[in-house]
Amino acid sequence: MTPATSPSRTGGAALLDLARQGPVMLAGCYDGLSAAALQEAGFRALAVSGAGVSASLLGVPDLGLLTLTELVGAVRHIAARSAVPVVVDADTGFGNQLNVARTVEELTAVGVAAIQLEDQVSPKRCGHLDGKAVVGAEEFVAKIAAADHARAGRDTLLIARTDALAVEGLDSAVDRANRCLDAGADVTFVEAPRTLADLDAIAERVPGPKLYNLATGGRSPSLTVRELGERGFDLVVLPAVAMFAALESMRRVAGAVLAAGDDTPVADLGLTVTDFYGAVGLERWLDLDARFAG
Repeated sequence: MTPATSPSRTGGAALLDLARQGPVMLAGCYDGLSAAALQEAGFRALAVSGAGVSASLLGVPDLGLLTLTELVGAVRHIAARSAVPVVVDADTGFGNQLNVARTVEELTAVGVAAIQLEDQVSPKRCGHLDGKAVVGAEEFVAKIAAADHARAGRDTLLIARTDALAVEGLDSAVDRANRCLDAGADVTFVEAPRTLADLDAIAERVPGPKLYNLATGGRSPSLTVRELGERGFDLVVLPAVAMFAALESMRRVAGAVLAAGDDTPVADLGLTVTDFYGAVGLERWLDLDARFAG
């Protein structure tokens, strides 16, 4: 079932409209500041990954340690700061079909464009790590059907992700993706294809919009977004854009500060206090303060 269209610039219909114009790059974000920086850079859509929130909020790896409450809290701040569609990785949905329904209700309430659900056994792990296991196909399809019911016609897309390729093979992954479309998913995502032949088979055998995870350093072919579009993929997530840049920059600058014994390495970045507060909307808040000051 495709959600009813909406005039919202940040809903599921808007994301599909972007995809009709060509493959959409979705930059991975994990908090309000990263969302602001990526939009300032020009990204027209964002993706909140479980890995990013797990790392930034908890300082732990993507092994199913993040809770629904923690995810919704992070997404609420990101969505409130975003003027572009936001896609959320909701992992396994945090339980059975009832938990999935509640997960969808909670995330649609904060205004996301799309919710991604996967078929890994809980606790799950990053799709580009070894040791994955998947639930039965019937169970996963039931979860997607429950998610479709829970969104109740809202302008929110459902993305069905399957990790079955690494566990059961390509035929199983394709079958699961197609069954999820029948159950109400709008977009499919076969995680971690290893070869170009895998990509082409997925594009040929699974209809409708498809998502590709361009995981830097991962196990899937590293192609340009244009090349992926030509191969039949509509949404391309780049999950590492902000979190890799932030981690490496913090390490580099912090090390330089320790070596220098002063803040020169920070000053050398060229950012000012005005730049920093401009990125988080200071002028808007000052205008509100001036307008309503007693």
